[in-house]
Amino acid sequence: KAFRARKVDEALSRFLASLVRWSVLAMALVAALGAVGIETTSFVALLASAGLAVGLALQGSLAHFASGVMLLLFRPFSIGDVTEVAGKTGAVEEIGLFATTLSTPTGDTITIPNSAITSGVITNHTRVGRRRGTISIGVAYGSKIEDVVATLEKAARSVDLVLDDPGPGIALTDFGASSVNFAVMAWSNTADYLGMLHAVKVAVYDHLNAAGIEIPFDQLVVHKS
Repeated sequence: KAFRARKVDEALSRFLASLVRWSVLAMALVAALGAVGIETTSFVALLASAGLAVGLALQGSLAHFASGVMLLLFRPFSIGDVTEVAGKTGAVEEIGLFATTLSTPTGDTITIPNSAITSGVITNHTRVGRRRGTISIGVAYGSKIEDVVATLEKAARSVDLVLDDPGPGIALTDFGASSVNFAVMAWSNTADYLGMLHAVKVAVYDHLNAAGIEIPFDQLVVHKS
């Protein structure tokens, strides 16, 4: 509560609160033993020796702990950020002492050891505040390129969730077996990303049909000998 009152980062607040909690419990245990007349000097020495043995046995866990400290110091992501780490994508729920928890759009909860995160590439989809999506579409050979580009740009700009700055972009990507392929690149606010992709796909389909531009499908021609 004290950390939140001082507007300390939520992830750092939870991490420090957990660290303080376990430290207080350890000190309370030592104080309680001293209060009932048990010599604590030898007990503390025993704890130190046990701690060394446990530390050697749990090197992997200590690596997770050190990685958790690094995540909180360098802060590549915060609570609530949509990130891609260790091959998994989701919103950050918690940055713990040893592991980080993500929640996915499908309702799954993923727990990833901190060392697996710091040893790989971290992609933060939220920090900039906007995301660019790319929709691929193919049109029939014989279509006028300038008409296709104009139609696709008009379709993208007709979607309210698409940002005007930076505006949408259209690019001819390659020549397929049965189509000329284009990419429609559009930006949206991070929270609107999935809705924007859906709306742009619908708009592209409707605008191409309205303009009489054919969207081809794969065909197999069989010749009878």
